[in-house]
Amino acid sequence: MTMPYTKPVLDWFSRYARDLPWRGPGTTPWSVLVSEIMLQQTPVARVVPAHQSWLARWPTPAALAAEPAGEAIRQWGRLGYPRRALRLHETATIVTARHGGTVPDDIDALLALPGIGSYTAAAVASFAFGQRHAVLDTNVRRVLARLVDGQPRPRRTPSLAERRMAESLLPADPTVAARWSVAVMELGALVCTAASPRCADCPVARHCAWLAGGRPPEGAELVRRRAQRYDGTDRQCRGRLLAVLRDGGGPAVQADFDAVWADGAQLARSLDGLVADGLVDPLPDGRYALPGAVQPTSSPL
Repeated sequence: MTMPYTKPVLDWFSRYARDLPWRGPGTTPWSVLVSEIMLQQTPVARVVPAHQSWLARWPTPAALAAEPAGEAIRQWGRLGYPRRALRLHETATIVTARHGGTVPDDIDALLALPGIGSYTAAAVASFAFGQRHAVLDTNVRRVLARLVDGQPRPRRTPSLAERRMAESLLPADPTVAARWSVAVMELGALVCTAASPRCADCPVARHCAWLAGGRPPEGAELVRRRAQRYDGTDRQCRGRLLAVLRDGGGPAVQADFDAVWADGAQLARSLDGLVADGLVDPLPDGRYALPGAVQPTSSPL
């Protein structure tokens, strides 16, 4: 059965969808996978140039797998959460070794790749291969919570009932279902936004349970979480330390790190965390480097 809002959403998407590099004609599954990893917790505007630079340097998984993991971290730059760069490098290595350099189209094979959970696997299977899967990112979940359930926001994590509801809304044709998924995602990003939804511009406003109910506010259990403080956090410290290695072009000594972060205890804790996460390699001579970097044999002194 075709839902009454399927066609309006698809028609709206045809008119207003953003021209993004991972949606264009000839887009490869690798391009889609890279975009989905980069878009985790990072705005589209910041991802577009990073994605283009990444694909220009490494147009295939094999091209990335041929370089040290440290180069992936360096190329990642200031996108944040640099463990994603490591996971992409690991994924490229596995895809090259086990899948002949081709991103697999099987959702179980995608789930077996590093850093790929249920959302990312469904997104790659849908957007790269035109399969029929419920793709539940934050935007999709918010649109469906309002449209179907009459709630201003979804719960913190998807429930089985929510997943089944999303699956029930998918058009039967896999190609159309994949387009529906990305269309709903775009609707949430551009119109049915978290803070200031533009209901007057929504193609399915007349079907929206939340709008029909007078746009009720959130209950106490759905109050928006406050934005996490960044200045002075371990995350900021880790970013400063990685920048020393990424921008310096070679190994760093302790004094290089001391110059960018004054709190010695926090610096030590953050550096230990970077080493534990595989983002930084401690060298035998006491220096630190990005993983896999080829090091000169001369003394740093």
